[in-house]
Amino acid sequence: MLPRFKAAAVHAAPVFLDRQATTEKAVAIMREAAKAGAELVAFPETYIPAFPVWAALWAPIDNHDFFVRMAEHSVLADGPEVARICAEARALGIMVSIGISERSPVSAGGLWNSNLLIGEDGEILVHHRKLVPTFYEKLIWSSGDGAGLKVADTRIGRIGGLICGENTNPLARYALMAQGEQVHISSWPPMWPTRRPSGGGNFNNVAANRIRASAHCFEAKVFGIVTAGYMDAAMRDELIARDRTIADVIDQTPRAASFFVDPTGEVVGDLLQDDEGIAYAEIDLNRCVEPKQFHDVVGYYNRFDIFDLSINRTRLTPAKFHDDAPSAASTTPTPADAVTPGAMQKPEGSSGR
Repeated sequence: MLPRFKAAAVHAAPVFLDRQATTEKAVAIMREAAKAGAELVAFPETYIPAFPVWAALWAPIDNHDFFVRMAEHSVLADGPEVARICAEARALGIMVSIGISERSPVSAGGLWNSNLLIGEDGEILVHHRKLVPTFYEKLIWSSGDGAGLKVADTRIGRIGGLICGENTNPLARYALMAQGEQVHISSWPPMWPTRRPSGGGNFNNVAANRIRASAHCFEAKVFGIVTAGYMDAAMRDELIARDRTIADVIDQTPRAASFFVDPTGEVVGDLLQDDEGIAYAEIDLNRCVEPKQFHDVVGYYNRFDIFDLSINRTRLTPAKFHDDAPSAASTTPTPADAVTPGAMQKPEGSSGR
């Protein structure tokens, strides 16, 4: 029998651009979810310290101060905020997926949109950096790499995840399917403004996220945890205080939803959209088996003699340094290489004169 467990999708706002306070709020949410019986708790995209929705609202030349604050409150993957989350996961005996704005250790303004999967022992199982920031996110974050395209084999199943628009990337999704993924976590922002209300046709992220989650779960025959951010009154007030003309944009942009999807693509468990809280669902991985009879795209329902996918999971770095000087042994000729003075080999046929 495959594992059964309770999962939690966190539908909550950060303490806007405050990494320490948001970390403590995350710890409180973890405790609440663990008390409710959740063994896996998933937080939204860049929960610490916030999602940079301002990049959609004003021109880049007006947002320098927000970027500076974002950089200041972004966190190192091995920094104290992440260590706090890891320690709490270990203390509670739960697994945690959390989005962070990750700060580069070698660049004061270098940031990545990252997600960490933390085991019940407090160890980081997967550290993923978003492959390509989406649309106006490019004004905030650098592109990531393939090092985090990994599925963690855990006590409760094989867990993978992608961030926001990556869930529209078929090859990234297939990379996780090909590792036997059974639970897929997708993390999202609280809203996604694309037009002013007068322009009509604003992006419906609830419908889009449902399509993407259902498509992946149906194709992979996995359970999906969809965890989206939430804009609380404090975040809204701070943005509108800067420019009251964007109130309509914020208020008329659809809010994201957090929910769960089963291996047939159907929504199951709780759904949260307009209220902050924690959504729960019972996950039974045995339900992933039967649908594999119909389509198993990493098994019999594929042609590996026709299709060939190669994935580079090298962690990118800004430079490679070679500091070690050659050792004496490496510069001393071996006997086979040694040449006795005056004993240079003569060309064939030479008389030596």
